[in-house]
Amino acid sequence: MITGPVFDTFTDAYLAVLGDIYHRPSYSTATRGKTAIETTNVSITIRNPIARTPYLATRRANIVFNHAEALWYLSGRDDLDMIAHYAPRLRGLSQDGKTLTGTAYGPRLFAPSAPDGRNQLDRVLTLLRGDPDTKRAAMLIMRPDELADPGNPDVACTLALQLMLRAGQLHMTSYMRGNDAMIGLLGDTFAFTFIQEFAARLLGVEAGTYAHHVGSMHINALDVAKVEHILAEQAVYVFPHATMPAGTSWADLRTVLDWEQRLRLNEDCFTPDRVDLAAYWREVVALFEVHRQITYHPDQPVSADALALLRPGHRWLVEQRWPIRMPATVSS
Repeated sequence: MITGPVFDTFTDAYLAVLGDIYHRPSYSTATRGKTAIETTNVSITIRNPIARTPYLATRRANIVFNHAEALWYLSGRDDLDMIAHYAPRLRGLSQDGKTLTGTAYGPRLFAPSAPDGRNQLDRVLTLLRGDPDTKRAAMLIMRPDELADPGNPDVACTLALQLMLRAGQLHMTSYMRGNDAMIGLLGDTFAFTFIQEFAARLLGVEAGTYAHHVGSMHINALDVAKVEHILAEQAVYVFPHATMPAGTSWADLRTVLDWEQRLRLNEDCFTPDRVDLAAYWREVVALFEVHRQITYHPDQPVSADALALLRPGHRWLVEQRWPIRMPATVSS
């Protein structure tokens, strides 16, 4: 075999990548005010991309942001209003205080463009339907003009995403110039496999493997202590993974995005009886309802009713991320 290592789940891959860079870095780097340890030309493959979330207590993954970022991409947006609500640190990458450029993959992948008025995903899905064995179903992200300004703080880390339909499964490959192993690897894998699964549903097939190729995989010096704690964690929790339902469509995403905006702006509160969505998507909206309560009612615990709408793995992640906001009966 000449391919890179293959892992069953993202958790397996995540721990392996962090451990390899921490214990056996190839280089030390210093660029744009950041020092890091680095391994070059890293390639990993995940057999089950649906298992995209690591349940690591010391990592405390922000499952609400993960969903928000994937939906921000799919909606074709580049505004700070949505994404910075869930990750305020992203405001530091904006040159105009309103939008993001390199970080905003959505307009490049999902906004209509010349010459045919379609987006890149529509084009590659059409190509795959007509020629299932094609090798051309690639979507480009980084642009050459991003390097024209040496001071540009927001240059896309991802070069391209490629879809391949093989043996009745939709496989995805991502190509990245650089990836922060501690933070970026988790968020990027979540978002890209979410897009992969959505594209598979649009084609009416199952999601296949996910491959992740990175020129520079690195751990920033400021995160080394956090990585040590993650690698020292003895317990790796396992929860069932939910799959997007068959028949998932753009209409489902539009309904979810409408609810996300209303909850983000505190214009409404969510109960599952008020929306005609599959259970998978109702639970995604419930995550935004929980976040609404955390954001707009800081002196109150999240309601037990809202937490009960979450599936066990997501509820566990919320409890790890915001333990002080949990009702006494469920606090970890």
